[in-house]
Amino acid sequence: MPAMHVPALPPAARRPRSKAIAAWLALLVGTLGLHRIYLYGARDVAGWLHPLPTALGLIGVLRMRALGQDDRLAWLLIPLLGLMLVEASALAIVWALTPDETWNARHNPERPAAPSGWAAVFAAIAALMAGGIALVSTIAFTVQKIVEW
Repeated sequence: MPAMHVPALPPAARRPRSKAIAAWLALLVGTLGLHRIYLYGARDVAGWLHPLPTALGLIGVLRMRALGQDDRLAWLLIPLLGLMLVEASALAIVWALTPDETWNARHNPERPAAPSGWAAVFAAIAALMAGGIALVSTIAFTVQKIVEW
């Protein structure tokens, strides 16, 4: 029996991608790359690369908890986690504040622009707070460790 070929869905038949959902995914699980999988599908290589620096940063946190603050490898690994948190928050802000028309032209072609509502605004606010905390903490930790060295 010959293999069946399933044609790709035309853009109009795809599920619409919500700006608010993408922003919240970037904020909540962006360090794992799930926001990119949501937008671009499971074939997105960049989405699959996100867990690696996140895991390395978490290993740094665990090493510091187990070995103390003198572990220099932890000094190098922990900022990776902070940078991934900052990147995910920044992306959530950018996506949440993208105009609806631009978002739909990029991610929902051939569909009318639907208003994103307050969910995207609240995602931008939460991402600004979380990203600011992650950025300042990462900078403070890194500068402290450089000065101590």
